[in-house]
Amino acid sequence: MKFNFNLLILAAASFIISSCSHGGGKGTSSSTGWKYNDPKWGGFEDHNNFEGQETGPGLVFIEGGAFTMGSVEQDITMDYNNVPRTVTVSSFYMDECEVSNLQYREYLNWLNHTYADYPQVMLKALPDTLVWRNKLSYNEPYVENYFRYPAYKDYPVVGVNWLQAVDFAKWRGNRVNEFILIRDGVLDHSQATSAENFQSESYLYGQYQGTVKKNLKDFSSTDGKGERPVKIEDGILLPEYRLPTEAEWEYAALSNIGNNPAQGEENDLHRKIYTWNGYGLRSSGVGGEQWHGAMLANFKRGRGDLMGTAGGLNDGADYTAPVKSFMPNDFGLYNMAGNVSEWTMDVYRPMTPFDVNDENPLRGNVYKTKTLDPSGALIPKDSLGALVYHQVSDSDLLNRRNYHRGDNIDVNDGDKERNGQYSYSVSSLINNHTRVYKGGSWADRAYFLSPGTRRFLEEDQSTATIGFRCAMARLGSPEGNRFQAGKSFRSNKK
Repeated sequence: MKFNFNLLILAAASFIISSCSHGGGKGTSSSTGWKYNDPKWGGFEDHNNFEGQETGPGLVFIEGGAFTMGSVEQDITMDYNNVPRTVTVSSFYMDECEVSNLQYREYLNWLNHTYADYPQVMLKALPDTLVWRNKLSYNEPYVENYFRYPAYKDYPVVGVNWLQAVDFAKWRGNRVNEFILIRDGVLDHSQATSAENFQSESYLYGQYQGTVKKNLKDFSSTDGKGERPVKIEDGILLPEYRLPTEAEWEYAALSNIGNNPAQGEENDLHRKIYTWNGYGLRSSGVGGEQWHGAMLANFKRGRGDLMGTAGGLNDGADYTAPVKSFMPNDFGLYNMAGNVSEWTMDVYRPMTPFDVNDENPLRGNVYKTKTLDPSGALIPKDSLGALVYHQVSDSDLLNRRNYHRGDNIDVNDGDKERNGQYSYSVSSLINNHTRVYKGGSWADRAYFLSPGTRRFLEEDQSTATIGFRCAMARLGSPEGNRFQAGKSFRSNKK
């Protein structure tokens, strides 16, 4: 092999420079001195032009932090299931408003088009319009028209159970990432109407082909002229859309960011009763004179009073209201109190406040892993285009320190450890398929408008009072793309 002395000199010089400066130069490794993004130096990529995570359609950035989670008001239901405690929630993104009938109909249209050979997929996703029926009320106009009549297109979708809401969120994430690849010229627009179902994970793991318009430059190719698909390291594709955790939902509803008196103030001194400031249910003029005296939420003020009297309708809604009604809270979120209650990710337990961690608390973790063939390769995706997963077995976790079970729903508080404490319909109304929903609805009194209240329902059940909104993880600095994570203190010496 011919020895390249000039290459050795260049590498040594790069190493000396990086050693003295405790960091690499632009496009240069601070640990080896080798160049990034250069086929002659191995082609390892450093995305030095990455500007931060893109905000997905419909989402609002929620800067995280510590807050007092739980109910601090009189517990009139005497559930004692949400005692106050301080927790920290990482920054995340959340839907500006509840998912509407129009958005959900778009979802059904896509399912009907893409899974024409699997009609049961669309049928499984249909909302239950019969939730509007009441034995002693005339609600047939809502049964027949609420979901599809254009006057209600911007109203929150109801009759959707927890499982359906989870499926919608997964579908939405795939569609958004597919749009990003089309927008950025990676996939051809004709792909949007193809029969092959784009799924983000299948694409990232090489199990989706699609109609490629132009892939990214592959620096690891010998001549530097090769192409490759988008990878997770590129930061182009977004994390999944999902339901918010109970802690995220409550944190976003309280929106304490609006009570921060000064830049850098970190004390949680201003506990709110509702998602807005004050003890009243009408605006005192905050947000402008046009809001003075206006109702701040859609709820039931008393027996038989859902909207006030003719000529003076107070919230302007007999049942639900459009998803962008009423004044948004300090995070810019609409209807975090009233209109419809909303599903969260969590499995319900009355003792959850005592059991979960104080950082990003959640009860409901069931860890899964991708299914591999005997050679260690991923098995082919399923008939609907998704990668195949299976639950992590406890025997595979014997040497782990941080967790020892694949299914952690019952950790510290469950039927496996307490001899059938949560035997559904025998000793309890809850089990491992009972989910938390938050916020008051059009049918609730003001007590349930407080973000600290929590209730539960089986994940396969739906009502006319429960809807949902989506959330997404924030990757990178918790202060947003304008800031670098961490606080640096630099010397003034030159």
